[in-house]
Amino acid sequence: MDFSSNVASQLYAGTILPEGIVIITLIVILVGDLIFGRSSSGWLPYVSIAGLLLSIVALIFQWDNSNAIAFLGSFNGDNLSIIFRGIVALSAAVTIPMSIRYIQQSGTSLAEFMAIMLTATLGGMFLCGANELTMVFISLEMLSISSYLMTGYMKRDPRSNEAALKYLLIGASSSAIFLYGMSLLYGLSGGETNLNEIANKVTEINGVESLGLAISLVFIIAGIAFKISAVPFHQWTPDVYEGSPTPVVAFLSVGSKAAGFALAIRLLVTAFGSLTEQWHFIFTALAILSMVLGNVVALAQTSIKRMLAYSSIAQAGFVMIGLVAGTDNGYSSMIFYLFVYLFMNLGAFTCIILFSLRTGTDQISEYAGLYQKDPLLTLCLSICLLSLGGIPPMAGFFGKIYLFWAGWQAGLYGLVLLGLVTSVISIYYYIRVVKMMVVKEPQEMSEAVKNYPQINWKVPGMRSLQVGLVVSAIVTSLAGILSNPLFTLSTNSVNSTPILRSAIITQEIPQSKVQVSVVEDLINN
Repeated sequence: MDFSSNVASQLYAGTILPEGIVIITLIVILVGDLIFGRSSSGWLPYVSIAGLLLSIVALIFQWDNSNAIAFLGSFNGDNLSIIFRGIVALSAAVTIPMSIRYIQQSGTSLAEFMAIMLTATLGGMFLCGANELTMVFISLEMLSISSYLMTGYMKRDPRSNEAALKYLLIGASSSAIFLYGMSLLYGLSGGETNLNEIANKVTEINGVESLGLAISLVFIIAGIAFKISAVPFHQWTPDVYEGSPTPVVAFLSVGSKAAGFALAIRLLVTAFGSLTEQWHFIFTALAILSMVLGNVVALAQTSIKRMLAYSSIAQAGFVMIGLVAGTDNGYSSMIFYLFVYLFMNLGAFTCIILFSLRTGTDQISEYAGLYQKDPLLTLCLSICLLSLGGIPPMAGFFGKIYLFWAGWQAGLYGLVLLGLVTSVISIYYYIRVVKMMVVKEPQEMSEAVKNYPQINWKVPGMRSLQVGLVVSAIVTSLAGILSNPLFTLSTNSVNSTPILRSAIITQEIPQSKVQVSVVEDLINN
C-alpha cells in the first residue's frame, strides 16, 4: 500500500473544519486585541459569537460525513461527535454575550477572557471526537487548564483565587489518576493507543491481566466523574461555582459537562466494551450518590450559585441513567437532555448575572419581592428553574421523561424510582426561589430589591444579556413541546454511530451467546 496516499486519506482536514474556524476566531481575537487594545472590546465579542455560530453551521454540513476520520484515526467526526461538539460550541456562544458586561465591570481584559474561553471550547470539541489516548489526554488538559484560568480570572477577588486553587489541586490529582488508568490500558493492550485497536486487544485479556484492566477502568472512571461532577468526585463543584465569575460557572456547568459525557460514551463503550457490566455497575452507584446528595444538600443552600452547583451534581446523576441503560433510547435521551439543559441552565445563570450586576449579591433571600421591580427577570428565572425541576410543559420535564422511560425499558426500575423521588425533592428548592420572588408582599421586599436600580440598556453588554436571556427562556419553554424532532435527531446520531450500534446489539444478546463475528454480521446487515 502506498503510505503517502494512506496518510493523505487519513489526514482529511475537512473533518476538523469547525475546530479550524474556532482556531481562526481565536487568532483574530488575540491579534485584534494586540492591535486595537481596549477599543476592540466593542466588536471582538461579536466576532467570537460569529465564529462559534459559523463553526456550528460547519458541523451541520458535516452530518453523515463519509470522511469522518482525521489525523491517522486520532479524531472521529461521526454524528455522535458532531452533536456533542455542537453542544459545546453552542454553550460557548451563549456564554459570551452574558460575559461582556460582567467582565467589563470587573476591570479585566475582555479579549483575554474570550481567548481563554475559546481555547476551552476548542479542547472540549476535540475531546468529543477524540479516538486515541494521546488525543484524549491533550484535549482534556486543554479544556481543564483553560477552565482553571477562567475560574481565577478575577485576580482581585479572594473567592475567585480560592476557587481556582481548589479546582487546580483537585483537577491535577484527577488528571494524574486518569493518566495512570490510561497508561495501564496502554500497557495491557500491547502498546496500542487507538481506541478501536485497544478494544480488539482487550477482548483477549484474561487471568491476572484482567485485574489490571479493572484497575484501569476504575481510575479512568474517576477522571471522567470529576469532569461531570459526579459524587464522590464533586468536592470542587460548590466552592468553584460560588467563587468563580458567574459566566465561567455557566460554561463549566454545560460545556465541560457535555464534553465529559461524550468522553465517557466513546471511551467506555469502545475500549471497555468487554467490561460493560462492570462500568454499568459503577455508574449506577455514581448516579445514586449524585442524585441523593445533590438534591438533598441543595435544600440547605442560601446562595443561589451554590444551590445550582448541587443541582448540577444531581443533574449529572439523572443523565447517567441514560448511560447505564446502554440502549439507543438511553443514549438519545442523554443527548436530548444535555441540549435542553444548555438553555435552561444558561438562562438561569444569565438571570443571576443580571441580578448580581445591580445588587452585588447572590443570596436567595435577597430575591424577595423581585417581581414588583423586574417582572421580565422574574419570569425568565422562574421558567428556567421550573424546567430544571421537571415541571411540565417545560423542556426539562420532557428531558427527564425520556431519561426515565429509557431506564425503565432497560430494567433499571430502582434507579428510575430514585430519580423520580429526588426530582420531587428538587422541586422544593427551585420553587423556593420562585416563591421568594413572586409571593412576598411589598413590605417583605429585601433591601437589595428596594434599592434595585433601573437598567441602562445603553451600557455595552446589557442588551446582549437581555437577548440571551429571552432566547434561553423561549427555547426552554418551546423545546419540550417541540421535543419530537430534537429527540429524532438525537436518535439518528446514535443509530448512525457504529460503536454505539455494536454496543447496543451486544447488550441485547445474552452474554453467553455473544461472538464478535455474530455482532459484525448484525451490524453489516
